[in-house]
Amino acid sequence: MMIKEYKRTNKEKIDTQIPPTKGDLTKSLILDASLYLAGRDGFEGLTIGLIAKRMKMSKSGVYAHFESKENLQIEVIREYHRRFRSAVFEPALTYPRGLPRLKKMLELWTEQTISEVSTGCIYISGAFELDDKPGPVREELVLIVKTWRETLIRAIEMAMEVSHLSAKTNPFEMLFAVYSFMLGLQHDARFLKTMISVEVAKSHIKDILDANKPISDSK
Repeated sequence: MMIKEYKRTNKEKIDTQIPPTKGDLTKSLILDASLYLAGRDGFEGLTIGLIAKRMKMSKSGVYAHFESKENLQIEVIREYHRRFRSAVFEPALTYPRGLPRLKKMLELWTEQTISEVSTGCIYISGAFELDDKPGPVREELVLIVKTWRETLIRAIEMAMEVSHLSAKTNPFEMLFAVYSFMLGLQHDARFLKTMISVEVAKSHIKDILDANKPISDSK
Protein backbone atom coordinates (compact mmCIF):
# COMPACT_ATOMS: atom_id res chain seq x y z
CA MET A 1 0.00 0.00 0.00
CA MET A 2 1.44 3.38 -0.97
CA ILE A 3 2.05 5.83 1.84
CA LYS A 4 -0.50 8.31 0.47
CA GLU A 5 -3.22 5.70 0.86
CA TYR A 6 -2.93 5.95 4.63
CA LYS A 7 -4.96 9.12 4.26
CA ARG A 8 -8.05 7.04 3.63
CA THR A 9 -8.75 3.31 3.87
CA ASN A 10 -11.10 1.72 1.40
CA LYS A 11 -13.82 1.63 4.08
CA GLU A 12 -13.82 5.34 4.83
CA LYS A 13 -16.02 7.90 3.16
CA ILE A 14 -14.49 10.75 1.22
CA ASP A 15 -14.81 13.99 3.14
CA THR A 16 -17.25 16.53 1.74
CA GLN A 17 -17.80 20.22 2.32
CA ILE A 18 -21.33 19.71 3.66
CA PRO A 19 -21.65 21.34 7.12
CA PRO A 20 -22.24 18.83 9.93
CA THR A 21 -25.82 18.35 11.04
CA LYS A 22 -26.99 18.23 14.65
CA GLY A 23 -27.05 14.45 14.30
CA ASP A 24 -23.45 14.46 13.05
CA LEU A 25 -22.36 16.56 16.02
CA THR A 26 -24.15 14.26 18.45
CA LYS A 27 -22.53 11.23 16.85
CA SER A 28 -19.13 12.88 17.15
CA LEU A 29 -19.70 13.48 20.87
CA ILE A 30 -20.79 9.87 21.30
CA LEU A 31 -17.58 8.73 19.60
CA ASP A 32 -15.56 10.95 21.97
CA ALA A 33 -17.16 9.21 24.93
CA SER A 34 -16.76 5.81 23.27
CA LEU A 35 -13.05 6.30 22.63
CA TYR A 36 -12.54 7.14 26.29
CA LEU A 37 -14.47 4.07 27.45
CA ALA A 38 -12.75 1.77 24.93
CA GLY A 39 -9.36 2.95 26.15
CA ARG A 40 -10.34 2.58 29.80
CA ASP A 41 -12.43 -0.61 29.72
CA GLY A 42 -11.65 -2.25 26.37
CA PHE A 43 -14.09 -3.16 23.64
CA GLU A 44 -16.06 -5.54 25.84
CA GLY A 45 -16.77 -2.67 28.22
CA LEU A 46 -18.00 -0.51 25.37
CA THR A 47 -21.76 -0.86 25.59
CA ILE A 48 -24.71 1.23 24.46
CA GLY A 49 -25.84 1.44 28.09
CA LEU A 50 -22.54 2.81 29.43
CA ILE A 51 -22.29 5.36 26.66
CA ALA A 52 -25.88 6.47 27.20
CA LYS A 53 -25.13 6.95 30.89
CA ARG A 54 -21.96 8.94 30.20
CA MET A 55 -23.71 11.06 27.57
CA LYS A 56 -26.86 11.43 29.70
CA MET A 57 -28.88 10.15 26.76
CA SER A 58 -31.40 7.38 26.35
CA LYS A 59 -30.16 4.00 25.12
CA SER A 60 -32.48 4.37 22.12
CA GLY A 61 -30.86 7.72 21.30
CA VAL A 62 -27.40 6.17 21.19
CA TYR A 63 -28.68 3.08 19.39
CA ALA A 64 -30.21 5.22 16.64
CA HIS A 65 -26.72 6.35 15.59
CA PHE A 66 -25.10 2.89 15.45
CA GLU A 67 -27.87 0.25 15.59
CA SER A 68 -25.65 -2.34 17.27
CA LYS A 69 -22.74 -2.73 19.65
CA GLU A 70 -20.68 -4.20 16.82
CA ASN A 71 -21.26 -1.18 14.55
CA LEU A 72 -20.35 1.09 17.45
CA GLN A 73 -17.07 -0.76 18.03
CA ILE A 74 -16.18 -0.57 14.34
CA GLU A 75 -16.92 3.16 14.25
CA VAL A 76 -14.71 3.66 17.29
CA ILE A 77 -11.82 1.91 15.53
CA ARG A 78 -12.31 4.08 12.44
CA GLU A 79 -12.49 7.25 14.50
CA TYR A 80 -9.33 6.31 16.38
CA HIS A 81 -7.65 5.70 13.03
CA ARG A 82 -8.71 9.12 11.74
CA ARG A 83 -7.39 10.86 14.85
CA PHE A 84 -4.15 8.88 14.86
CA ARG A 85 -3.64 9.69 11.20
CA SER A 86 -4.26 13.38 11.84
CA ALA A 87 -1.86 13.49 14.81
CA VAL A 88 0.93 11.28 13.49
CA PHE A 89 0.89 10.71 9.75
CA GLU A 90 -0.31 13.96 8.23
CA PRO A 91 2.11 16.28 10.11
CA ALA A 92 5.01 14.01 9.09
CA LEU A 93 4.11 14.48 5.42
CA THR A 94 5.27 18.12 5.68
CA TYR A 95 8.83 16.85 6.18
CA PRO A 96 11.11 15.88 3.27
CA ARG A 97 10.77 12.29 2.11
CA GLY A 98 13.36 9.95 3.50
CA LEU A 99 14.84 9.94 6.97
CA PRO A 100 13.38 13.33 8.07
CA ARG A 101 9.86 12.09 7.37
CA LEU A 102 10.44 8.66 8.88
CA LYS A 103 11.97 10.18 12.02
CA LYS A 104 9.03 12.54 12.40
CA MET A 105 6.54 9.70 12.03
CA LEU A 106 8.30 7.72 14.75
CA GLU A 107 8.67 10.79 16.97
CA LEU A 108 4.97 11.65 16.71
CA TRP A 109 3.98 8.02 17.21
CA THR A 110 6.07 7.94 20.40
CA GLU A 111 4.45 11.17 21.61
CA GLN A 112 1.01 9.76 20.82
CA THR A 113 1.77 6.59 22.77
CA ILE A 114 2.98 8.61 25.77
CA SER A 115 -0.15 10.76 25.68
CA GLU A 116 -2.29 7.60 25.75
CA VAL A 117 -0.69 6.03 28.83
CA SER A 118 -3.81 6.76 30.87
CA THR A 119 -6.29 5.65 28.20
CA GLY A 120 -4.45 3.05 26.16
CA CYS A 121 -3.62 2.75 22.47
CA ILE A 122 -6.41 0.99 20.61
CA TYR A 123 -3.94 -0.34 18.03
CA ILE A 124 -2.05 -2.12 20.81
CA SER A 125 -4.62 -2.87 23.52
CA GLY A 126 -7.24 -3.81 20.92
CA ALA A 127 -4.86 -6.28 19.32
CA PHE A 128 -4.47 -8.17 22.61
CA GLU A 129 -8.18 -8.05 23.39
CA LEU A 130 -9.39 -9.16 19.95
CA ASP A 131 -6.60 -11.55 18.97
CA ASP A 132 -8.80 -14.63 19.55
CA LYS A 133 -12.19 -13.08 18.77
CA PRO A 134 -12.93 -13.45 15.05
CA GLY A 135 -15.51 -11.20 13.45
CA PRO A 136 -16.01 -7.80 11.80
CA VAL A 137 -14.57 -5.80 14.73
CA ARG A 138 -11.32 -7.75 14.72
CA GLU A 139 -11.16 -7.56 10.92
CA GLU A 140 -11.53 -3.77 11.04
CA LEU A 141 -8.73 -3.41 13.57
CA VAL A 142 -6.49 -5.75 11.58
CA LEU A 143 -7.10 -3.63 8.46
CA ILE A 144 -6.19 -0.40 10.27
CA VAL A 145 -3.09 -1.83 11.96
CA LYS A 146 -1.85 -3.36 8.71
CA THR A 147 -2.39 -0.03 6.97
CA TRP A 148 -0.21 1.75 9.54
CA ARG A 149 2.48 -0.94 9.39
CA GLU A 150 2.55 -0.85 5.59
CA THR A 151 2.85 2.93 5.76
CA LEU A 152 5.90 2.61 8.01
CA ILE A 153 7.40 0.00 5.71
CA ARG A 154 6.95 2.36 2.76
CA ALA A 155 8.52 5.23 4.71
CA ILE A 156 11.55 3.04 5.43
CA GLU A 157 11.78 2.05 1.76
CA MET A 158 11.61 5.69 0.72
CA ALA A 159 14.51 6.47 3.08
CA MET A 160 16.46 3.69 1.39
CA GLU A 161 15.59 5.01 -2.08
CA VAL A 162 17.10 8.42 -1.29
CA SER A 163 20.12 6.77 0.37
CA HIS A 164 19.30 7.98 3.87
CA LEU A 165 19.28 4.34 4.97
CA SER A 166 21.60 1.60 3.77
CA ALA A 167 20.54 -0.52 0.82
CA LYS A 168 21.12 -3.50 3.12
CA THR A 169 18.38 -2.34 5.48
CA ASN A 170 15.63 -4.90 5.95
CA PRO A 171 12.40 -2.86 6.19
CA PHE A 172 10.42 -5.60 7.93
CA GLU A 173 13.15 -6.21 10.52
CA MET A 174 13.36 -2.48 11.23
CA LEU A 175 9.58 -2.27 11.58
CA PHE A 176 9.56 -5.29 13.89
CA ALA A 177 12.26 -3.77 16.10
CA VAL A 178 10.58 -0.36 16.30
CA TYR A 179 7.17 -1.91 16.93
CA SER A 180 8.64 -4.06 19.69
CA PHE A 181 9.98 -1.02 21.52
CA MET A 182 6.65 0.76 21.16
CA LEU A 183 4.89 -2.27 22.64
CA GLY A 184 7.41 -2.32 25.49
CA LEU A 185 6.90 1.39 26.11
CA GLN A 186 3.13 0.96 26.27
CA HIS A 187 3.38 -2.08 28.56
CA ASP A 188 5.86 -0.59 31.04
CA ALA A 189 4.40 2.92 31.15
CA ARG A 190 0.75 1.85 31.34
CA PHE A 191 0.91 -1.41 33.30
CA LEU A 192 4.06 -1.03 35.43
CA LYS A 193 3.95 2.79 35.61
CA THR A 194 7.65 2.84 34.69
CA MET A 195 8.07 6.05 32.74
CA ILE A 196 11.81 5.53 32.24
CA SER A 197 10.72 3.20 29.44
CA VAL A 198 9.93 6.30 27.36
CA GLU A 199 13.57 7.34 27.20
CA VAL A 200 14.70 3.74 26.74
CA ALA A 201 12.38 3.34 23.74
CA LYS A 202 13.44 6.67 22.20
CA SER A 203 17.12 5.81 22.62
CA HIS A 204 16.83 2.36 21.06
CA ILE A 205 14.71 3.58 18.14
CA LYS A 206 17.40 6.21 17.42
CA ASP A 207 20.05 3.47 17.60
CA ILE A 208 18.07 1.36 15.12
CA LEU A 209 17.98 4.22 12.61
CA ASP A 210 21.65 5.10 13.13
CA ALA A 211 22.72 1.47 12.72
CA ASN A 212 21.02 1.35 9.31
CA LYS A 213 22.50 4.53 7.89
CA PRO A 214 24.97 4.21 5.01
CA ILE A 215 28.48 3.60 6.38
CA SER A 216 29.72 7.05 5.32
CA ASP A 217 26.90 8.69 7.35
CA SER A 218 26.96 6.52 10.44
CA LYS A 219 30.17 7.84 11.98
